[in-house]
Amino acid sequence: MSSTVMTKVRTPVRPARILLHVFLAGAALAWLAPLLWALYSAMRSYAETSEKGYVSWPDELSFDNFTNAFTQSDMGHYFVNTLIIAVPAVLLTLFLSSMVAFYVSRFDFRLNLALLLVFTAGNLLPQQVIITPLYRLYLLIDIPGITMSGKLYDSALGLVLIHVAFQSGFCAFVLSNYMRSLPHELTEAALVDGASVWRQYWQIVLPLCRPAMAALATLLSIWIYNDFFWALVLISTGENMPITSALNNLTGAYFTDPNLVAAGALLTAIPTLIVYFVLQRQFVSGLTLGANKG
Repeated sequence: MSSTVMTKVRTPVRPARILLHVFLAGAALAWLAPLLWALYSAMRSYAETSEKGYVSWPDELSFDNFTNAFTQSDMGHYFVNTLIIAVPAVLLTLFLSSMVAFYVSRFDFRLNLALLLVFTAGNLLPQQVIITPLYRLYLLIDIPGITMSGKLYDSALGLVLIHVAFQSGFCAFVLSNYMRSLPHELTEAALVDGASVWRQYWQIVLPLCRPAMAALATLLSIWIYNDFFWALVLISTGENMPITSALNNLTGAYFTDPNLVAAGALLTAIPTLIVYFVLQRQFVSGLTLGANKG
């Protein structure tokens, strides 16, 4: 009875592969270094760092700065303000941009491309260019009963609308490209069966766009959550500000504790990390859409 001995032939490791792994490890470390340094600073007291310096071995590490940052900045109130702005803005942006993408991708007409360009052209303008006319427009629009001033200015609705207007172009562009990759036979068969345009959009095309929608939802949540410019210009009442402005409450006129600010900055980053980890699988699959399409 003969036995065959199987021996594995090891593929020699090429120097280029070693250099690639070294580069990737160095890039990952360089990317994480500021975050780790902020965490290290946030866990030290200001008295210790002012005496020994930031580049020193700590005597004690604690989470006191995180507790103080959360209470002193009234961060819970600003978290609620941000949710009131971000959640409707993300949902409205995805809903409206998906409708535009469905129309320009599934129907052929002369102004198809021009309509898509109109939506995406708004993203080409810097925010600073349109802020002056937009600010004056917000002061002229009356919405009694929503704000104390009765204007669109200084309201959560105003921030929701500007985020929807500014982000819809990019989302419509991405979703239209993805919807074009879907077989037209799906909607043609539904049309033969008597399905309306709304049913084709809502029950056939939109469920197939879940990876793209999840990827865009992740990006929109991060962008809108981290926005500071629009809130700074279009909100005047401090209590109506989003979470990004809560860090201003940790700075004083004559003294600022950088360790406390670092703890507050890390706390504000937690919701975006939660959104990413919840939608991580869909987000990654959304980023690789079309990679295998020839």
